[in-house]
Amino acid sequence: MALIKCEFFSEVLELSTSMTVILPQQTKTQIGMQNKATNDKHQTLYLLHGLSDDDSIWTRRTSIERYAAPLGLAVVMPQVDRSFYADMKYGNKYWTFLTEELPLLARSFFPLSDAREDNFVAGLSMGGYGAFKWALNRPEQFSAAASLSGAVDIVSRINKPEREETFRLVYGDEDVAGTEHDLFSLIEKTDKNEQKPVLYQCCGTEDFLYDDNIRFKEFCEKSNYDLTTDFSPGEHEWGYWDKTIQDVLSWLPLNNN
Repeated sequence: MALIKCEFFSEVLELSTSMTVILPQQTKTQIGMQNKATNDKHQTLYLLHGLSDDDSIWTRRTSIERYAAPLGLAVVMPQVDRSFYADMKYGNKYWTFLTEELPLLARSFFPLSDAREDNFVAGLSMGGYGAFKWALNRPEQFSAAASLSGAVDIVSRINKPEREETFRLVYGDEDVAGTEHDLFSLIEKTDKNEQKPVLYQCCGTEDFLYDDNIRFKEFCEKSNYDLTTDFSPGEHEWGYWDKTIQDVLSWLPLNNN
C-alpha cells in the first residue's frame, strides 16, 4: 500500500486543506503484508473522522492500511473540522466541499473509480453520522455506507446542553428536523427509491450513543432499507473501532476480480 498525505487547495473552502489517502500496491516481497492491486481504477472507501479528530486519525489509531491491503481498496480520509459534515452557519462549507469538490479532486489526483458500485463511505461517531448523511442524500454516489458508533439521531443530540456551542456554529438557530441533516427524515424520504445504498450500523452496548442507534435501527426496520446491524459489547473508543472497521470491510460489496 502507498500512504499519502495530500495537501491541496480547496476552492469551496477557499483555503489549503488535506486528506490522507491509502492506495493499493501489488507487492511480492513485503514481509507481513498481503497486498493486492489491479490495473483498473480502484474501488474506494471514503472514511470519515469524528468530532475531535482529523484526516490522519484512522491511520494513527487503527491498522486500516493493513486491513485494506489484501482487498485492493483505496481509502480516502478527508479533513472537515468540527462541521458535522454540513455547510456551517458560522464556518466553512464542508458539505459542499465533501460531496461535490472532494471526489472530483481525489479522482484527478489518483486512479479512483467513479462508478457507483465501486464507491463506499464509512465513519465513526460524527463521521458515522456523516457517512449515512452523505449516502442518503447522494445515493447515486455510493452503493454502501457504514456507521460506527454514529451520532445518528442529530435532532436529539442538538438538544443536549454539552454540545450547544458546537451545534450553534454548525446550524445557527435552524430547526434541522425534517431537513437534509436529519437521518430519520432521509430514510423516510428515500425509502421507495430504487437506487439506494445498503447500510451497516454498529454501536457498542456501553456507548453513550447506544440508545440513539437503537432508535435508528428500529426506524429502519419499518422501511425497505437493507440494514445490517451489530450491537455487541463496546464503548466509544478506538479499540472498538479498530475491531469493527474490519467487520465493515468484510461486509462491503467489493468486486474481488
